[in-house]
Amino acid sequence: MPGGEVDAAAVLDACRARGWRLATAESCTGGLIAARLTDVAGASDVVEGGVVVYADAQKIRWLRVPAEVLARDGAVSEATARAMAEGGRETFGVDVTVAVTGIAGPGGGSAEKPVGLVHLAVATPKVTTHRRALFAGDRRAIREATVDAAFALVASAAGGGEVA
Repeated sequence: MPGGEVDAAAVLDACRARGWRLATAESCTGGLIAARLTDVAGASDVVEGGVVVYADAQKIRWLRVPAEVLARDGAVSEATARAMAEGGRETFGVDVTVAVTGIAGPGGGSAEKPVGLVHLAVATPKVTTHRRALFAGDRRAIREATVDAAFALVASAAGGGEVA
């Protein structure tokens, strides 16, 4: 693939090879990760489901993100992304959940948390991994880059990149 990017089919194949069922927990992408995965025929043997949790109250309700984490670190943070991924594993009863939370713009950014800041996390049976990214471009470009980064993170974990 161009630029070494991981596509949805490769993510599904990597999960199949591990025998993993997958769920998504999305904020700034608004369901794009799940949509891309389910665009691939046969995705139903890997994808269990997904949730879009834009509001903090829904992060708490559906993914059991602790209110204290949101109050302390904010919705766009490593702690929240990790909690979303771990909560998604519990909610869906799956092997792996990918979670994303960020600021896609054009507004909503600050000096501390600029537009384009995204926190991604993948929770597996062994570990939860995190990646902080700062993507450039307009809202669409940031969301697309987030999907690509999420796929890369899941493929790495499924390919054995997770740490025991």
